[in-house]
Amino acid sequence: MSPTLSRRRFLASAAAGLSAAALPHLALAQTAIEPPTKPILPSESTVAAPVSIDVNARPLSSFDIRDRAHVRFGALEYRSGLVLTSSFRGFGGLSALRVDAKGERFIAVSDHGSWFTGRIVYKGREMTGLADVEAAPLLGPDGRPITARGWYDSESMALDGSFVYVGLERVNQVLRFDFSKGFTRARGEVVSLPPAAKRLPNNKGLEALLMVPQGLPLAGTLIAISERGLDAQGNIIGFLVGGKTPGQFSVRRTDNFDISDAVLLPSGDLLLLERKFSWVDGVGIRIRRIALASVMPGAVLDGPSVFNADLGNEIDNMEGIDAHTTAEGDTVITMISDDNFSMIQRTLLLQFTLVE
Repeated sequence: MSPTLSRRRFLASAAAGLSAAALPHLALAQTAIEPPTKPILPSESTVAAPVSIDVNARPLSSFDIRDRAHVRFGALEYRSGLVLTSSFRGFGGLSALRVDAKGERFIAVSDHGSWFTGRIVYKGREMTGLADVEAAPLLGPDGRPITARGWYDSESMALDGSFVYVGLERVNQVLRFDFSKGFTRARGEVVSLPPAAKRLPNNKGLEALLMVPQGLPLAGTLIAISERGLDAQGNIIGFLVGGKTPGQFSVRRTDNFDISDAVLLPSGDLLLLERKFSWVDGVGIRIRRIALASVMPGAVLDGPSVFNADLGNEIDNMEGIDAHTTAEGDTVITMISDDNFSMIQRTLLLQFTLVE
């Protein structure tokens, strides 16, 4: 992420061309976010089986540290938040998050090459904790953990039915996992990417992945956006992979913000989660809203900011974002932070209502 400051010190310093066959367009009956309906037999196990872990949750009663009665932040209204901790040594570094249609079951990926799956527990509209949490390593094509071959920085994730796509920033690759074949024990297959994607800086590479579903423009296309791979004009590089109009586009970079993640709303708008750090301005988090219809080869995307936060708010290194719709019709935005496995950073799970 950083010019002179590595991502590992981000908040610590502030506090002190894919083929159509490779992109299946039809979602299977079982979605990736659902756990297996039958137990996996011992003969199907790999060298690294999932383990159940306990995750403790401390509620955040407010988002604004300076004014705890303040609940509206741009187009977002604060619902609830949790500070997550665990005695499990591998817990942390959460860089991407996807939730189910109810906002309950989730898949998260750690930048140390681990899956975390489980269920968000609610009391009314407020999150109270996590349950049924399991951790498992991401497996490569050979069935071994991807870290065994030096593949780290699993930073981004997209879902397409039972398929999960994960971007590996350090090596500028995307892996595709079929969760109908063993859930988190599925083996990742390397996805073909445009040559320009392989040339992205290895610590500013693919940071956001989205699969566009049927019924929307670009259906069947994997949208991949870098953290801060820049084009000749200094804008952030993104790719349309597969689909009917593959190609390259840019996201206008302003105010020194870099891409953290993205989510596609049912309305067809794209929310870009961004962050920045500077010694002058400190830490900032921003969400921009962009119409999906504007995403096309050669385009330079831009859109209004709908949310801004700084260290006067309960933020950390916010890296994951997703959305779901409640039974009452509210669009709920969920964000998670990457604590970089640092003792002075936190894993935060935050939820807001998007006020249209």
